[in-house]
Amino acid sequence: MTRPVPGVRLGVAQAGIKQAGCDDLVLIELASGSTSVGLFTQNAFRAAPVQIAQEHLQVTSGRACYWLINTGNANAGTGVPGYETAKNTCGAVAELRGCQAAEVLPFSTGVIGEPLSPQLINDALPSACESLNEGHWQRAAEAILTTDTRAKVASRVVSISGADVTLTGMAKGAGMIRPDMATMLAFIATDAEVSPAGLDGLFRQAVSASFNRITVDGDTSTNDAAMLVATGCSGIAVETAGAEALTLFTEALESLCLELAQAIIRDGEGATKFVEVKVDGGIDADECDAVAFTIAHSPLVKTALFASDPNWGRLLAAIGRAGLKNLCVEDVSLYLNDVLIAVNGARAPDYTEAKGQAAMASSELAIRVDLNRGATSSRVWTTDFSYEYVRINAEYRT
Repeated sequence: MTRPVPGVRLGVAQAGIKQAGCDDLVLIELASGSTSVGLFTQNAFRAAPVQIAQEHLQVTSGRACYWLINTGNANAGTGVPGYETAKNTCGAVAELRGCQAAEVLPFSTGVIGEPLSPQLINDALPSACESLNEGHWQRAAEAILTTDTRAKVASRVVSISGADVTLTGMAKGAGMIRPDMATMLAFIATDAEVSPAGLDGLFRQAVSASFNRITVDGDTSTNDAAMLVATGCSGIAVETAGAEALTLFTEALESLCLELAQAIIRDGEGATKFVEVKVDGGIDADECDAVAFTIAHSPLVKTALFASDPNWGRLLAAIGRAGLKNLCVEDVSLYLNDVLIAVNGARAPDYTEAKGQAAMASSELAIRVDLNRGATSSRVWTTDFSYEYVRINAEYRT
């Protein structure tokens, strides 16, 4: 069940950006004194709203009053006019709500390179303001979708010092997914009280274990952003409530981020399989990640996954080209679910094609690689590539 977060209200409106008669604008109001932290795309072509959100966070030291989100147009690759549009809409919110323009953080998602009319947003803002309600998480999650087929929203509640602390978040994303800090758009709120530095550290840790562990197609967007706000309305300061309280809060935040991140993979464009790639036995995290992401990004692997074809030679080839120094292929073991496929550099003695096909037939699949050269592990979640993925992206602008 989605839980409202004290100190957060969400308003939804139809601005006509995505299509007529469709919710495509969300205004999130944050209680006075709230602290916002964010992680943003590392893509050099950062969209105008990304640039401004980062600037406004810095100017206000995270004391944002509103988050403004539109779908249907990314306002990326739009140069100075796009920058002015994002600035204009922040000013319009400020004028309506009696705050400073720098206290408004803008976010956009949709088609890249198309001009975004500020008037469309500004005309819809009064309607968004009128609908502000703490219970509008589901409706807001639906309003920010692009090629997604379903909303992604989740909650956690933890008991700290005898009181409930709530965390609720929503995310959007189905394609152009390969995080490089965070991915897609994600908006998470808690009524806990956390210092700006503490909140930033906890969020970076949570994002590293979730949003930065997913990939649909290896493409990092121009608009990726993940936000976390602590309103403090519960009165519970988790950093001073003891080690156990901080652990409970940290685990809840990481669990929530992971659920949202995996929901993106489960809704990947054209996806028919949810795939976990786990690499064990690495010397360090970098080489485990290199193997995991090389497998997850291989078009040959991903098309074999779609066909439920246990073409394990493609997996061996991906491992072999991941760039590991002095890799001894005879030490590598490869599994599909619990089926040992390859060992000692060749097909496992007990492996049969029937076993491989049975494993690949599942809609949820685990690919496990044991490098047998260290004690480090890592995990990545990904999808297959289907005919539908090609169709969606071929027809995206038509």
